[in-house]
Amino acid sequence: MSIDVHQHLWTGSFVAALRARTVPPRLDGWTLLLDGEPPYEVDPADHEQRDTTGLDLALVSLSSPLGVEFLPPEESWPLIDAYHEGALGLGEPFGVWAATCHSEPDPGRLAKDLDRGPAGLQIPATAVPDDRLLDVLTERDLPLFVHPGPAGAPPPPGTPPWWPALVPYVQQMQAAWHYFHAVVRPRHPRLRVCFALLAGLAPLHSERLIARGGTGRGLVDPGFYVETSSYGPRAIDAIVRELGIDVVVNGSDAPYAVAPDPGLGTAAAHAIKTTNPNRLLGRARHPTPQVRP
Repeated sequence: MSIDVHQHLWTGSFVAALRARTVPPRLDGWTLLLDGEPPYEVDPADHEQRDTTGLDLALVSLSSPLGVEFLPPEESWPLIDAYHEGALGLGEPFGVWAATCHSEPDPGRLAKDLDRGPAGLQIPATAVPDDRLLDVLTERDLPLFVHPGPAGAPPPPGTPPWWPALVPYVQQMQAAWHYFHAVVRPRHPRLRVCFALLAGLAPLHSERLIARGGTGRGLVDPGFYVETSSYGPRAIDAIVRELGIDVVVNGSDAPYAVAPDPGLGTAAAHAIKTTNPNRLLGRARHPTPQVRP
């Protein structure tokens, strides 16, 4: 069973909700307008019929860089509801990461949304996780997916279009990785978490972490996973050397990228695409914590 834990697909209901807005985030035709990013021309074909050959499950999620989750509740919930309505109706092989409002967290509403069948909850890396929301996940034994959030302030003048994806998104994921280890894990010891884009390669900074007074190097948390989107064999190999193979899962970020070939052989590819995602999603037994040399 091959699984892709990170895809985006905008259905008609979500597109209509974005077009109904008069301020960012909004769609003007197929031009996406966001605070802090240049206008982006969306290709409608990216959100139509998608080739899922070889996939038994493709988990789609709300595009957190849009900033939907941080809008006031009266603006956030109509967009989230439109996203859920469309995504939950996609059918096989698609599954769904739920979304929720962070400007006024509502654990009761999240519980109802999760009971409709999502695989877990996605939150922006820029959100301070609300303990009540994480408790809802733990009660249902469902995982959390941490995805880059809004880029924030406009980039310096003259920066290229790829700037948000390479600078603020990566910085956000590094911050989230360290925050979850230092603050969230002690309060939620059973929570499973997946960090997008290899957590911005934050695990590779363990030597600097120790040099600056951090702890825990060598102890791998089996409930903290990283997914591979937008990276390739060199980065994946480095992460595996630091964390081991058991916490690396397959993600593509489709339609903006394709799932990489890990380049580590057949057994590693099976672990990343099948065995590890099943553990993340609660479909298989979790390994015990590992001590890495």
